[in-house]
Parts: sequence; C-alpha cells; structure tokens
Amino acid sequence: MHLLKALLSGLLALAVLVLVGVQFGWFSGRPPSDLGVKQGRLKPPSLTRNSVSSQADLYPDHPQRAHALIQPLPLKHGDATASLRTLAAVLQTQPGITLVEQRPDYLYAQAQTRWLRFVDDLEFWFNPARSVIEVRSASRLGREDTGLNRRRIENIRAAYLRQ
Repeated sequence: MHLLKALLSGLLALAVLVLVGVQFGWFSGRPPSDLGVKQGRLKPPSLTRNSVSSQADLYPDHPQRAHALIQPLPLKHGDATASLRTLAAVLQTQPGITLVEQRPDYLYAQAQTRWLRFVDDLEFWFNPARSVIEVRSASRLGREDTGLNRRRIENIRAAYLRQ
C-alpha cells in the first residue's frame, strides 16, 4: 500500500512538472538560425528520424536520406506566385500551424502540437530550376516523431491539391 501511494505521488508530481513545462514553453525548442534557401537548397534533413525534405536526395551521404525523402509539391496551373498564395491559404486553415514568413518564392510556418506544444518548422520554396515547390518539415526537439512531419506534409499536400 505504501509503495502504491509513493508511486501515485510520483506520477502526480511528474504530471505537474509536465504541465509547468508546457506553460513555460520548455517543449517548444528554439527556432533554427539557419532556415531559408542557401545556394538553391533548403536546410538538410535532421540527422535523426524527425524530418522530411523533398531535397533529401541532394545529400547522398546523409544518414536519414531515404527516410526523409518526400515529394515536392507541384505547381498549380504552372504559376509559382498563385501556387504559393494557395499554399499560404491552406497553411492558415491547418490546426496548430502559424504562417511566420511569406515571400513571393518562400513560406515559413511553425506547427505546434496540441498537448505538449512541441514546435516543428515547415519551409516551402519555389525552385525555379525544377518548377516545383520544395518542402522541408522538421521537429526542433527529440529524435523520432513517429511520422508526424510526413503525415502533416501529406495532409497539406492533399488540401493544396484540392484548392
């Protein structure tokens, strides 16, 4: 009985600590300082299994290249500007996603999970050389996301293609 009380007390203390952490943003991480497009590339995929990128194949020696690779978004009606406007509108309808930066050829958004408020960074860039919208989505914290970034991008893709 004493052991059960101690176990329940410990679990309660842990739950309170998690709630305090959520309130203080302990699980949101810091925004990476190296986002954006550099020399025609978005940031490489994470070294851990918590990111996806349509440009993962540009990094042949990357340990997560095969896991991280995802298809880019096609242009709608062959128009990059209209496609990115449509994509921005889609992002603004997605739960937990905040559009942070919008340029004619680039979008940056942050996705926050509902309960623990983990933050993932999402980037979309019109690549004129390939005439596609390159995508990258990565968790700021942790090593595994159980496929959340991939599912999120595929949900965004489906909503974008329906527009």
